Amino acid sequence: MTKQIKIFDTTLRDGEQVPGCKLNHRQKMIVAKQLEALGVDVLEAGFPISSPGDFKAVEMISKELQSTTICALSRSVEKDIKVAAEALRYAKFPRIHTGIGTSPDHIKYKFNSTPDKIIERARAAVKYAKGFVEDVEFYAEDAGRTSNEYLAKVIQAVVNEGATVLNIPDTTGYCMPEEYGAKIKYLVENVKGIDKCEISAHCHNDLGMATANSIAAIINGATQVECTVNGIGERAGNTALEEVVMILNHRFRGIYQTNIITPMLNPISKLVSDSMSMPVQANKAIVGENAFAHSSGIHQDGVIKHRANYEIIDPKTVGIDHSKIVLTARSGRAALAYRSKNIGFDLSKDELDIVYKEFIHIADRQAEVNDNDLNDMLCSIFKRAI
Repeated sequence: MTKQIKIFDTTLRDGEQVPGCKLNHRQKMIVAKQLEALGVDVLEAGFPISSPGDFKAVEMISKELQSTTICALSRSVEKDIKVAAEALRYAKFPRIHTGIGTSPDHIKYKFNSTPDKIIERARAAVKYAKGFVEDVEFYAEDAGRTSNEYLAKVIQAVVNEGATVLNIPDTTGYCMPEEYGAKIKYLVENVKGIDKCEISAHCHNDLGMATANSIAAIINGATQVECTVNGIGERAGNTALEEVVMILNHRFRGIYQTNIITPMLNPISKLVSDSMSMPVQANKAIVGENAFAHSSGIHQDGVIKHRANYEIIDPKTVGIDHSKIVLTARSGRAALAYRSKNIGFDLSKDELDIVYKEFIHIADRQAEVNDNDLNDMLCSIFKRAI
């Protein structure tokens, strides 16, 4: 039986914490509606206590979205939780997301507290939040650097108070996949009643492990992944939504599934990038400009003959019309013939030999030969031949 994995999108909360990525209310609503259309199960709309603007954004999104759970972040502070509940009062499916740091560093240096007192604060926060909404998610901040034994005690306490979702964040991107997977497995095996809760993976990318850690979490029992479009987020970013979804679609088909409508991935990537003025790196998996681009002659020849030779994903499944055959000095005759045919020149073998010699001279002088360059070159060659 295929297991459903929920996608919790935090582009409008964790993603917006990137310096310079602030959105106005109109932009937030546009992105929120597109995320709902994309099929995300949960949308974290903001941190209401942090500012009147964030409160208004959560409230506004709560009024408009109809099929997606709307989540608001809070600390384990009663005022935070109350304000989050007020911002969510119009939501059809409201969720309060509350929690506290659990690692030794957080307990000692952030809260000047003790392990026992942290457990009591966690318990009290969940109990208070349950007075406002049924759906309460608890986050154990810096769970990645928290011992499994102590983390299990914290999680057991909040499960006993009725937490419905358990967020196990690798806040600093510290864990390796086998460590993070083992952490999830330990909780599954040692917390009573955890089978009645969603287990959520929230990973950061400080060591480039966010996506790998999220997949390891799923394999070991997590049922929700917290992620952002394009992997934006604090410092090096969060787990990239598009990466997790496509890994599950292509490497775990029939085992796990999501509700994401994948042909919308590229359009929403562009929307978020443009709205937040946050360019997507060209070599970014799934949605980068070069994700389906080929400039090496060997690769181009292989892709032209059979796309799957060098592409494991059909670009159309993520909203990209076609692969790109980019003409450079590394391109071969197959690519040149292919691109020439696309602009109306069906070259014979002898013609291709002549054209290729001219092409190489041009390609050595510039980074890329575009359609205009190619057309000018072909017209010049055939005009001389006539």
